[in-house]
Amino acid sequence: MSIMIGLLLFGVEIPLWIIFLIIILVVIIAWKVIKFAIKVLLILFILFIILAILDYFNVFNWIQEIFTALIF
Repeated sequence: MSIMIGLLLFGVEIPLWIIFLIIILVVIIAWKVIKFAIKVLLILFILFIILAILDYFNVFNWIQEIFTALIF
């Protein structure tokens, strides 16, 4: 009987280095997902700021008045 350092899962012994490899891969994938979510959040925040500035200067009312003048 050989002595193996690892985890006994469902009757199968998984070596310690495979467990560490899985943990490292999970951390890398989670970091990529978090980076993507931060990028999307920043893009949405910048878009919201741009829309707020355009609304402050009444750009949307101006566009609405132009279309109203063209239609009627």
